[in-house]
Parts: sequence; C-alpha cells; structure tokens
Amino acid sequence: MVSGGHGWYVWDVTAANSGLPDELRQLIESGPLAHLSTVNPDGSPQVSVIWVGLDGDDLVSGHMSRYAKVRNIERDPRVVLSFTAPRDRAAFLNPYAVLRATAAVEYGDAAWELLDRLTRVYLSPEAAFPAPRGPGYLVRYSVERIGGVGPWVPGSH
Repeated sequence: MVSGGHGWYVWDVTAANSGLPDELRQLIESGPLAHLSTVNPDGSPQVSVIWVGLDGDDLVSGHMSRYAKVRNIERDPRVVLSFTAPRDRAAFLNPYAVLRATAAVEYGDAAWELLDRLTRVYLSPEAAFPAPRGPGYLVRYSVERIGGVGPWVPGSH
C-alpha cells in the first residue's frame, strides 16, 4: 500500500498477489456504473460509462459494436476504471474505487452473454438484454492498482 496524499490510498495488486479484496468484489457485484477512461489517438482522454462484472480477478465489460473505447483499447491497453460505493451520508468523503488496469479485447459471443447476465444486475432480475444475440467485444481488465477510499484499500478508512 502507498499513500497517495490527501486521504487517497493505492493498493498494488501485483505486490499483494492476493487478487481483488472481497469488499471490492462485493461492490462490483452490486452493479455500480463504472467510468472507463481510455486514450484517444491524439492523446486526449475518452471517458465512457459502462456496466462491469467479474470473471475471476478480472473485471469484464461487453460491447456490441466497435466503439471508440474498444478501438482505443486495441491501440493502447492502459485504462482506468472508477466507481462510487452506495452513498454513505455519515461519511465525509463517500467511498470510491479507482482501478488502473491493462485491458484486452476479445471478439465473440461472450460479449452478448455477459451483457445478458449484467442486465439482471443493472436493470432487474427478470430482464433480458434487448439486443439480438450475436458476436461483440468482451473487454477483460487485469487490475494492477487499486486506489480510492474504502475497505478495498487497506489503511484508507
């Protein structure tokens, strides 16, 4: 763990060699909207709001078209994902997570299957993904560092 100053902490996942903390897994499985930051060809940032899920220690997202975020990841796999925990009115600074990761794009039917599964998390347990079944782009995020404030970063509370 490294203090980032101003109450912000960073947990180096590779140094910890223990995978994602259980508290972070619980937060991700609860369905927070994630902000995905990628780098455009001109070096400027590109941010999208996406659904995320877990596959082992990796985060995953599904995309049915080759959007700018997918093209950016194919060119430069360095990304940042961020999301907030449910609002805690007793906390001065609400818990949040910032994950630095390396992303990889996989083409195939797994994207639709993931989006169908995440539809039940983000919309309703009875919902089904409305797009026609077909191939898309599954993005796998290998987390390298965890930052933010919350129980997923040792020493941040």
